[in-house]
Amino acid sequence: MEFEKFSESYGKLISAGEDLKEKKQKPVDLSRAKDIKITRDTYLEAQEKGLTLSELLETRDYDPSPVGSALDAFERQLAAAGIKINGGNSSTVELFYRGAPALMPEFIMREIRKGMSLHPDLNKLVASSSVINSNRYTPFYIDTTPGDTGWSMRPVGDGAEIPSVLVNEQKHTITVPDYGVSLKATYKSLRHRSTAQFKVLLWYLGYRLQVDKNGILVDTIINGDGNSNPAAVTNTDVTGTLDYDDLIKFYNELYPFEMNALIAHKNTIRTILTLDEFKDPMAGFQFHDKGDMISPLGARLVRCDEVPADYVLGLDNRFAIEEVISQPLLVEYDKIIDQKIEEAVISESVAYAKIVESASQVLDIDWAG
Repeated sequence: MEFEKFSESYGKLISAGEDLKEKKQKPVDLSRAKDIKITRDTYLEAQEKGLTLSELLETRDYDPSPVGSALDAFERQLAAAGIKINGGNSSTVELFYRGAPALMPEFIMREIRKGMSLHPDLNKLVASSSVINSNRYTPFYIDTTPGDTGWSMRPVGDGAEIPSVLVNEQKHTITVPDYGVSLKATYKSLRHRSTAQFKVLLWYLGYRLQVDKNGILVDTIINGDGNSNPAAVTNTDVTGTLDYDDLIKFYNELYPFEMNALIAHKNTIRTILTLDEFKDPMAGFQFHDKGDMISPLGARLVRCDEVPADYVLGLDNRFAIEEVISQPLLVEYDKIIDQKIEEAVISESVAYAKIVESASQVLDIDWAG
């Protein structure tokens, strides 16, 4: 299923590229782009400023794109070097290295990011994403059980204490770990490949990175972020059995939050989709026609095989989890420029933390095991 989803998303991206084809055929002013020399020092400057090369090129000192420009600053660099990355006559990797080797690292990173965008599930599970300048992060603590009176809206008499929401920092900071993958590819295996072919490999790499992040997020929901905040657990009525009534009970347990996402192992998803209550002919048509899974109780159903097979995770994606990034996606530009790829590390430092603890919970199917 994973590769089928990637293939469908890949096809959509190709279609989008075709839609832009007419725009990119219009004349583009490359005079300023040709005056810019991209070197290792340019990457270093971008890194010191906390920017990607593409972002640096858009600054005033380089080649900012005018409103409505058909190409962004990096694409103009490719055009100025005579590098074509789309269509049947796209440049080969060898010609790319001959014409503009210093542009290859940014090309690789941009295409990996496109691959990440082909797996949208992760972005639909996090409430917010923030970039920090440290590898340590202290999440919020929001006390949702302040006492018997609670802090719901109610009339307040003269001199009475106004209900308050306690927001503080958690007791324990979390470490934002480094994650990386080494891209190993001999120049011989790539030199005669077109950049259009090479892009597909990079897209799939980015796609898989997003799949792996889902597993990290799942672990945070189940076990917490290190601040003694594992998910509350609801049991099914009968151990080893999941039925429609169990899902209704689970839905109610999340109140006052809206259960708008369910995450489950592939086997559990199969069980859910084959419940009689979800055998709606129209929903089945959508699944067969487009691969769009049924949305039980209005919740987006997300597959993640890192979820234990006897668990279903439910959450309100507006309040449950935040993504914390201390180092955005980074590609070893030196090795790619000097060694013609061969082996280059692609890395990112990311962690997940709970915002409101009770906005994500677990349904345990095999609770007596």
